[in-house]
Amino acid sequence: MAKRLLSLDVMRGLIMILLAAESTSLYSRLDKAAAGTWLQRVTEQFFHHDWHGLRFWDLIQPGFMTMAGSAMFLSFYFKQQKGITWQDNLPHILFRCLKLFLCGTALHCVYSGKLVWELWNVLTQLAFTTLIAYLIIRKSYLVQALVSFGLILLSEVLYRTVLVGEFNQPFVMGKNFGSFTDMLVMGKINSGGWVFVNFIPTSAHTIWGVLAGKLLVDDRFQTGQKLRYLISSGTALLLVGYAADLGGLSPIIKRICTGSFVLVSGGWVLVFMAFFYWLTDIRQANRYAWILTVVGMNAIFIYLFFETVGHQWLNGVVAIFVQQPILASLATLFILWYLCYFLSKKKIFFKL
Repeated sequence: MAKRLLSLDVMRGLIMILLAAESTSLYSRLDKAAAGTWLQRVTEQFFHHDWHGLRFWDLIQPGFMTMAGSAMFLSFYFKQQKGITWQDNLPHILFRCLKLFLCGTALHCVYSGKLVWELWNVLTQLAFTTLIAYLIIRKSYLVQALVSFGLILLSEVLYRTVLVGEFNQPFVMGKNFGSFTDMLVMGKINSGGWVFVNFIPTSAHTIWGVLAGKLLVDDRFQTGQKLRYLISSGTALLLVGYAADLGGLSPIIKRICTGSFVLVSGGWVLVFMAFFYWLTDIRQANRYAWILTVVGMNAIFIYLFFETVGHQWLNGVVAIFVQQPILASLATLFILWYLCYFLSKKKIFFKL
């Protein structure tokens, strides 16, 4: 039986800490402090690009969804070792997807301070991508890869062919197929240009996460081969994605998850995954890995906690005692980390 992959826990923990730091307003405070200096070119990387382009922060959700795919495969893999079949596990996945959907929609109500029907949250998206990825989780590498590219292609075709009324400009904010679908489903358009149907192309991220998890526990391949496959796959996605953008075929736009964006962001995530696999699972440089893994063990709990209690209450309480804004954000982030450390020591894990 394959051992647990520390690299996936470390990478997931890092992603969750980065997300939690956003909820403490750390990045906005750093950006404000860096205003007018060369450092602002660095701090702006922790904010989504306005439209056509790519920043580091645009990779966080793809990373989140890819790690979710890997975690789902590993969970399914170890369940299979215990004799649990795909059919036996299906009710658990369906219930998990329902909980993700409800939590995602509930968060928008918390943000608005009232009941709203909005489906733009990452958890809502993940509810759909998880189900799609699980339906094909037993298929071969090739079939799963073909399905992922097929979903990207489907999204590109829909944006170019479904041109209705004012929603007839595929790559213009608020004038595209995604916004048209939002009007049909929710009766409103997101002011930032985000769209609900992003789950179609970004299902590829979750599927690629499944494939990466499958590769890393596949005894048919040596560790060196696994590393090369991750790097080569990520590099190929980067080359094709950037070529599509530079060639005018598909612009890199995170807010509507264009094909080029999904390819490029997925490529970067796989390269990062290869790096952590090399660092922690091959080189065994994991002396301080526990700092990240204790957070990754309660990933969804952290996200929900900081998007509700953390953002709405804890930030303000800490600010009473820590007057300097940046230090207040760091103090709040440390409280979160210590809470995760405490839960992990008590072997308390909150999973959807």
